[in-house]
Amino acid sequence: MRRRFIDYLIISLKGIAMGAADAVPGVSGGTIAFISGIYEELISTISNVNLSLFKTLFSKGLKTFWQQANGNFLTALLLGIVVSFVSFMRLAKYLLEYHPILIWSFFFGLIVASIYFVGKQITKWNIAVLVSLIIGACIAFYITTLPALANNDSSWFLFFAGAIAICAMILPGISGSFILIILGAYKTLSDALHDFDIKRIAIFTIGALVGLLSFSRVLKWLFKHHHNVTLALLTGFIFGSLNKVWPWKKTLTWHTNSKGIKTPLLEESISPFSFDGENQITMAVILMILGFLTIFILEKLGTKKQ
Repeated sequence: MRRRFIDYLIISLKGIAMGAADAVPGVSGGTIAFISGIYEELISTISNVNLSLFKTLFSKGLKTFWQQANGNFLTALLLGIVVSFVSFMRLAKYLLEYHPILIWSFFFGLIVASIYFVGKQITKWNIAVLVSLIIGACIAFYITTLPALANNDSSWFLFFAGAIAICAMILPGISGSFILIILGAYKTLSDALHDFDIKRIAIFTIGALVGLLSFSRVLKWLFKHHHNVTLALLTGFIFGSLNKVWPWKKTLTWHTNSKGIKTPLLEESISPFSFDGENQITMAVILMILGFLTIFILEKLGTKKQ
């Protein structure tokens, strides 16, 4: 596939959108990848990373290795993801603390639009497809109701958290950041990024690479042999995740750390008219519409020939 510089620039922009989404607990970068038309290429490219690929490096040289690895695509995408994730994680932390209704409203609109655009790619409906859709929705909804665990910063735990979270990050509808919160690793990772703790960042990254290389092969096989069922399952994941990004919440239980800072452990979605405080409903609706329109723009970019 021959691409121009502008094509790689667009891929980097999609990576920026993926990184920003993954930085927000409740939103999946995999959804952005799917809508923007690069999901299956991404999964296929990652799953092709194996020992035979590295043998090519020594037997046929760097150029052939780079072409087989789809190196230009990966570099452009990862550059956007990493820059966006690291920078937006700090911004997301601020927005979630001071403007939670507004940021959740934007992503709620984004995810509603994603359900339509992912679901419309299912070419044939039958019982298996419908059941997969329902199962996916139930799994994702159940995950959104789980309480967060206490913070854990051990090395082995961070490794496994990286492996599990990265699987969620490439699944549309399931948020890797939210999985980190449930596991009790989100604060550890955000602190490590903030303090540039190279050791913890490296442990998490190695775990993420192990999880990514393993899980991408499963996804590639599913898309090849059960395309419509897999799409239905992913659509269900996205639908079920709406509970997490609903802007108006009531906190049921809190966690207080050693410094006396309180963070919500378990929340439930409520009506904006039952919300205790300013519901900001006008601005929330505007941001929902903007989120919805953002997916239309990404989908337009995705339908363009790369």
